[in-house]
Amino acid sequence: MSYLGYPDFFEPYIKKVEQTRPARVEKRKKGEEFQFMSLQERQDMLKYHPDYKEEGRREIKIGPSKGYRIAHEFVDLLEARSRVDPDKVDLSGVDYETDVLVIGGGGAATVAALIAEENGAQVLMATKLRHGDSNTMMAEGGIQAASKGEKDSPYYHYLDVLGGGHFKNDPDIVAAFVKQAPDALRWLEGLGVMFSKSPDGRLGAMHGGGTCRKRMHYCADLSGMEIMRTVRDEARNRKDIRVLEFSPAVELILNEHGQCAGAVLYNMETEEYLVARAKAVILATGGSGRLHVQGFMTTNHYGATADGIVLGYRAGVPLSFLHTVQYHPTGVVFPEQIEGWLITERFRSEGSDIVNVHGEKFVNEREPRDVESSRFIKECVDGKGVPTPTGKVGVWLDSPMLDILHGEGRVRTAFVGKWKVYDRLGIDISKAPMLVYPTLHYQNGGLKDNAECETALPGLYVSGEVTGGLHGENRLMGNSLMDIVVFGRIAGRNAATFAREKARDGELTLKHVKAYLKELKDAGVVTDRVAPMLLPDYTTSQVKEKQLTVSYLGTLR
Repeated sequence: MSYLGYPDFFEPYIKKVEQTRPARVEKRKKGEEFQFMSLQERQDMLKYHPDYKEEGRREIKIGPSKGYRIAHEFVDLLEARSRVDPDKVDLSGVDYETDVLVIGGGGAATVAALIAEENGAQVLMATKLRHGDSNTMMAEGGIQAASKGEKDSPYYHYLDVLGGGHFKNDPDIVAAFVKQAPDALRWLEGLGVMFSKSPDGRLGAMHGGGTCRKRMHYCADLSGMEIMRTVRDEARNRKDIRVLEFSPAVELILNEHGQCAGAVLYNMETEEYLVARAKAVILATGGSGRLHVQGFMTTNHYGATADGIVLGYRAGVPLSFLHTVQYHPTGVVFPEQIEGWLITERFRSEGSDIVNVHGEKFVNEREPRDVESSRFIKECVDGKGVPTPTGKVGVWLDSPMLDILHGEGRVRTAFVGKWKVYDRLGIDISKAPMLVYPTLHYQNGGLKDNAECETALPGLYVSGEVTGGLHGENRLMGNSLMDIVVFGRIAGRNAATFAREKARDGELTLKHVKAYLKELKDAGVVTDRVAPMLLPDYTTSQVKEKQLTVSYLGTLR
């Protein structure tokens, strides 16, 4: 037996949501909103956010950002040994040679590859999984750009980005971002991205948390998938872009002139280590959700293990804003088959209420994500969360309200991706609410760069989630998809220019890796950890005890 597709355990909790729904719908129809928090109230609420727990972080003992306090999970990777012995890698035997090496296979990497190729470069993409397996593919809600000619402009977008990031963002990077976003949107549409539109042909637009204007454009609830489909197809049809799948980079290679000149790649099928020589390198390896910082579930794809952070940091690139990570307020906490899965912010933007175990609203659904997540956590800490049969807890996202507010079929048509997944599990989310809790979603910080995607290492460019500076201490919805396009284009153009005009031939070297390993030893760091991680290991200790002949990817070879 089940109630609206949920186990009977949930029936009394869902009934409370149904009992309060009519009154809440009437308030929505009248335009009555739950009051936003004041700036001081928001600041006070953030003490519940995982980023503000000092016990969750420690100082890095080595490297260019020595002394910086970040999450233990990041420090564990940065204070780890290389996967290779630099003395055993034969750099004289070059396996691949190219103008621009793009490390990554998601949206930022693919956009960068396209633009580098358009600027005359031969491009090699080296990706850990399949081309397109990335957080871009997982992104749902939308993409921000001040594209309307009235009531909005890059000026307002700029203020929103700064405000969302607690005014800590790099202002030059933000300015470049908002100014170029409208053109980047037109570029995507020109490539064939099918944005949702109104009957008069204008792009659909809505609010997101922390925005003062409706500038969130979208492709139903599959925005990232549609963008990734389009740019990937375009890249695979370019003759000067070659893609190596299942071939992650495990170390950057420098040359005698101190320029980034390629990478050591790892063939995950044959277990060979291969040398790729390049005149310029773009790191676009994405995020780190699979580190499960502070034990949180995650929305991220399987390969999101902070590889680029490790590679860039070992080569001398400092960190920026890595002390903050983003927990998306609405990740699935039940059914557990899809635990951590992202429930797009668009549900809240269109009018779905967030309610507690008593069916009561307790927060405005359009607060910035860190504030919203903190408020959810507080409600559950205060004993007002909805329990699950296995002892977890969450709050309700009342999705059936959308069919009432916008007409029958709204959930099924506007959120087709969500509706189908829940339908396979026997739940109709146009009739039953969704149980959610904050889930690890985005790496706010990363490797330090500038508005031209340049790093402290000549010849090394970065783009997308691996970078830090644009989002400050909190990212607003829709800025990640635009980030990969704006700065993917900049990185691709500048890397191609560097390869053509500034790259110098010289002997390849891994001396920086040897120096890093020596620094580990001198700092007294004794560890058997190796990095980059490449893939998460979910094998339990009890199982490992009996796997006597298994060789784990995390060990040195």
